[in-house]
Amino acid sequence: MNNTNNTRRYNQRNNTTSKTAKTPVDPTKKLRIIPLGGLGEIGKNMMALEYGDDILVIDCGVMFPDGDMVGIDLVIPDTTYLVEHQDKIRGVAITHAHEDHIGALPYVIPQINAPIFCTKLAKGLISTKMKDRKSVSYRVISPGSSFTAGCFKVEFFPVCHSIPDAVGMIITTPVGIIVHTGDFKIDYTPVSGKPTDLSRLSQIGGQGVLLLMSDSTYAEVPGYTPSERVVGESIERIVANAKGRVIITTFASLISRMQQIVDAAVKHHRKVFFIGRSMMESSKIAQELGYLVAPPGVIGTMDELNKTPKSKVIIVTTGSQGEPTSGLVRIANRAYKQVNIIEGDTVIISASPIPGNEGLVNRVIDTLFKEGAEVFYGTQAGVHVHGHAAQEELKLILTLVKPKFFLPVHGEYRHLTHHAKLANSIGIPKTNTFVLSNGEILELNQDSAKVAGKVTSGNVYVDGLSVGDVGGIVLRNRRMLSRDGIVVAIVTVNGQTGELVVRPDIVSRGFIDVNESKEMIEGAKDVIVRTMKNTQFDTSDAAFMENDIKATLDKTLDKYFYENTKRRPMIMLVIVQV
Repeated sequence: MNNTNNTRRYNQRNNTTSKTAKTPVDPTKKLRIIPLGGLGEIGKNMMALEYGDDILVIDCGVMFPDGDMVGIDLVIPDTTYLVEHQDKIRGVAITHAHEDHIGALPYVIPQINAPIFCTKLAKGLISTKMKDRKSVSYRVISPGSSFTAGCFKVEFFPVCHSIPDAVGMIITTPVGIIVHTGDFKIDYTPVSGKPTDLSRLSQIGGQGVLLLMSDSTYAEVPGYTPSERVVGESIERIVANAKGRVIITTFASLISRMQQIVDAAVKHHRKVFFIGRSMMESSKIAQELGYLVAPPGVIGTMDELNKTPKSKVIIVTTGSQGEPTSGLVRIANRAYKQVNIIEGDTVIISASPIPGNEGLVNRVIDTLFKEGAEVFYGTQAGVHVHGHAAQEELKLILTLVKPKFFLPVHGEYRHLTHHAKLANSIGIPKTNTFVLSNGEILELNQDSAKVAGKVTSGNVYVDGLSVGDVGGIVLRNRRMLSRDGIVVAIVTVNGQTGELVVRPDIVSRGFIDVNESKEMIEGAKDVIVRTMKNTQFDTSDAAFMENDIKATLDKTLDKYFYENTKRRPMIMLVIVQV
């Protein structure tokens, strides 16, 4: 009964959408919403809006690899569809400058050659990534301003997130108004930047919104996300009580956190030292553009670090996710030349682990404690809050915008599902709510919406300088190697008869200790000898014979090793014909 009443009240309130005067549109054309990343996953955010001969891309982010992606540095969206239709692309609009929204630009922009529409801070941070790309076209758009990209008129409206200059988008299309929130939360006392512009959202909601796409990252969490002010107070209190150095790790793009650290340093007469390439670049750009403000002398150089009394030092570095080459991890492992953990150091981990990184982060915390540091981490320490809206904030946006159709974005599938249920709870019908996967096409006109097919989507792996060359088979082989090791069997045969010439040789790495398992290795050699003796191979063609021997021995050795160890190493057979 409640749901029925909610739906009735929603429909009555939302009549403005259907009554809005409709501009003439081509009935053969539909607006197509095509997510290429960010749905069913955390990161890799990328969305395409297509109408006729125009495509607008929203965000172009990376995803950090999980434990199964052995040797992979980054994961970026598969942009096959965009490359195939690059003549239609009118621009890439950026909501904010976090890696999961801009990190793929250096790999994607050269393929599609489109202008980037972004705010001033986003341009500064993107430019450092694109410094080797001389022909990139930027259009700097201030929050509250608009631009046109093909048939799309886009207005940036300010949202509060964990980085300044974050925006959502109000997109006027030939079939209706689309609102994309970007990453946001509702914080009435932000450290830097403006609060989320609720009045503008309410105003646009009154005009009639066809589709709302809204951040789902925190859709499981009840209530409200705490204000960034809570973190500032916690950091200031820890700095006040610290007797020695304070070492703080956070994301290099978390400019508002940097400002809180500088404010605490000023209050307690300390100097701030930024360590790590990405942290130093981000802080430098933020200072140049006026997003990080510090009195003269507060931010020190590395030359001053060892000359400054330890009780006057705050070090800010990367490593909040336990990355092996990051500043904090190298400091904890005594692998950083200028800084090592000493007794009396205070370490603040001002970030939450990305799903999958918990083990790495916990190992770093353990190492820091062993080295004698006092470590503050996690929600109980109050040193980090998320930049994403919780359930009550999400419901407020839904209520203000009053969309006809709703598409939850940004998050694992469960986050999208929870967000869709929130929309249903405030009266948006289930039939008007769409939980999509990457690649699925949502097709809309002024009156209807439906899922209409799918485009190519997925992961492209970045491994060093290699982009897209590493596929599923390579990753599977790497996982096998990392888990069970490798066995190489060198088998010398007569090229005419296929008979074994000498006893085979076997080499193992990462599977068993050869010195302690000599009997097993000799047993494997015996298995090869028996198999070669008891199997008749086709010797009419040398290449065919070699493949036949490999297939037979691979199967036999796999069975032998599994029976003896319950493990399956990668088996490589080298057949030498003489």
